[in-house]
Amino acid sequence: MSTPPSAAATKFITFVNDSPTPFHAVHEAVTRLEKAGFSRLHEKESWSGGKLKLGGKYFVTRNQSSIIAFTVPPKLEEDKAVAMSIVGCHTDSPRFIIKPVSRREKGGFAEVGVETYGGGIWATWLDRDLSVAGRVVLSGAAGAAPDQYSSHLLLHREPILRMPTVAIHLDRTQNEKLYYNPETQQVPILALASSALNATSPPSPNSVSTKSDPSISFADPLSITSHHHPILLHTISKSLSSSLGEEIQPSQIHDFELSLFDTQPSTIGGALNEFIFSPRLDNLFSSFAAVEGIIASVAAEGWGEDGRVSMIALFDNEEVGSVSAYGAESNFIQSVIERVAVGFKKDGEEATEAIQRSIARSFLLSCDMGHSLHPSFMDKHEDNHRPLINSGPAIKTNAKQRYASTAQTTFALRRIAKIAGVPLQEYEVRNDMACGSTIGPLVSKIGLRTVDIGCPQLSMHSIRETAGTKDMEYLTNLFEMFFEKFGTVDDLVVD
Repeated sequence: MSTPPSAAATKFITFVNDSPTPFHAVHEAVTRLEKAGFSRLHEKESWSGGKLKLGGKYFVTRNQSSIIAFTVPPKLEEDKAVAMSIVGCHTDSPRFIIKPVSRREKGGFAEVGVETYGGGIWATWLDRDLSVAGRVVLSGAAGAAPDQYSSHLLLHREPILRMPTVAIHLDRTQNEKLYYNPETQQVPILALASSALNATSPPSPNSVSTKSDPSISFADPLSITSHHHPILLHTISKSLSSSLGEEIQPSQIHDFELSLFDTQPSTIGGALNEFIFSPRLDNLFSSFAAVEGIIASVAAEGWGEDGRVSMIALFDNEEVGSVSAYGAESNFIQSVIERVAVGFKKDGEEATEAIQRSIARSFLLSCDMGHSLHPSFMDKHEDNHRPLINSGPAIKTNAKQRYASTAQTTFALRRIAKIAGVPLQEYEVRNDMACGSTIGPLVSKIGLRTVDIGCPQLSMHSIRETAGTKDMEYLTNLFEMFFEKFGTVDDLVVD
């Protein structure tokens, strides 16, 4: 008999299905935070003059793809700098992104040029029902004048693209090693390259135009109509027309950042409903738990009793090094920490002093998915460090500092896990294998004490990954208790 999945896992399914890109993930996070009473801040505006208040709940976004949310307790600790309990995750996943000039035709097929992002298992994208999502720059939309521009999210759920494999009869070696060149052999097919593809209006059984202009022009910097197949632009405009409730023409599209995604929805699976089969588990699994955890913490009885600011930081671009203006290695989190620390500094205290004291008292729980033991590849794990799905988050340790965990930071987390009733596992890579990394070491460079953790999953960076329903419940509970109680266990002095 199957077991009903946890409420947290079920809510995650909805979240990840509505979040095919970092833009959508941040949008979904904002929706949940605003519903819980959080207020939006803007980096360009002043946060001084009493804008940040005791008992306040706030969030700020950058590039629509990174978000930091924080709560201020009703009462801060007297005679001490502001201490912050921070959970850090990332919003991006490996994927294909449409190139600035994507229009390609080959062998009678209309194709869309794409670029790889991150270190995906690209062969898993073959023979999948793909579509596009991201953000689009429009002119004259949502009541704006024709010369005014605005950015809008696009989520086209119908499958329009496919990367087909070659028949086994034409290549008998495929079962020996499945590799397709992502530049030449994984170019998604959009349609047959008939004259209808160059029509100025969508083709229909009753009206098909033969007007064609295959040339690509860069003469008008604001026009991209020749850079992409007209039928792709028509599909985008039709989808935006539906979501915006007004007619959008392809000529109103002036730029976009669109990614491919698998239209097959995320789902609960396994004979006992133990698993989540889904794209983008790395790392929307952790990001969703962080959002749920901070919302739950402010709704709990006795919120803010430990006198610490609670904060979540969800960054973009972790999969490509975090070096962007909105990645973990940017000044985003440091800027927010500084503005909060200064906003609540003690009378007569210098701003620089308040910032440095605050950082010294703060703590980062960096959470990125980890590798579960694989029953067919057990030798890929060190014998005594074999995390398993649905057995709790794993602490990540690496002597070469690919992870930022130390005995002192790990011990503090263990005390929180004990209070929360959450089991913890251990992960360390084998000596004869390279170790991955995550945002923990990057953010810790500003002086934050840090521990790296992650829930185990299978098939990391595949188009379809596997994680545990119970682990979502564990992780959400761990984050909630971290925000509620960390101040009560942060008493191990190590200078």
